[in-house]
Amino acid sequence: MPATRCAHARVTSEFETLLQESVKTHGHLCPGQVLGVRMSMLGLSRIGIFDPKGRDRRNIIAFVEMDRCATDAVQSVTGCSLGKRTMKFMDYGKMAASFLNLKTRKAVRIIAREESKETARASFRDIGDKYRAQLNAYKTLSDDDLFDVMDVEILVRAEDMPGRPLAKTRCDACGEQVQNMREVIRDGKTLCRPCKEGGYYTRADGLPVLHYRQK
Repeated sequence: MPATRCAHARVTSEFETLLQESVKTHGHLCPGQVLGVRMSMLGLSRIGIFDPKGRDRRNIIAFVEMDRCATDAVQSVTGCSLGKRTMKFMDYGKMAASFLNLKTRKAVRIIAREESKETARASFRDIGDKYRAQLNAYKTLSDDDLFDVMDVEILVRAEDMPGRPLAKTRCDACGEQVQNMREVIRDGKTLCRPCKEGGYYTRADGLPVLHYRQK
């Protein structure tokens, strides 16, 4: 078998293996899983990470810009996670992810092309189901058809790096502990962000969150 065909076979085999692992994590096969796996494979190769769950596991941070199916695929392929502080969720609502090699500082941002949906339908017109057409197309279309690739620079602050918290403090208002310099100072007081800006929650009993520990 020619070398190019051998290389293609290896890539295809790796993709299928990674896709099946991602499906187990996510719970079902969907176009987002295919897109996320291919996005991750492309991003890792561009930054020189070839063993993300092994010898390179300490050298990678992934930034995901969407809380959609593809994010589970990125986590599955890269081994990055919020709990390890190696995955950062940037709530931009974009089907995009960036991959950073901490050792070399090489970083790349991969953006799914919206036009790929139309390309998928055009490539598989014989499939009446749009969902199945996307699934098949995302497996076979070229990277150039699916993605835009942007070389980027990413500065990660010390307090955002993996590892133990650099600092801990207590909010003067609610008394809860704040880690990794997420506190803010207002009028000389140390406050957590919910106490300063308002949080996503309110107390079910209607009482204010502030000073809830105090009698």
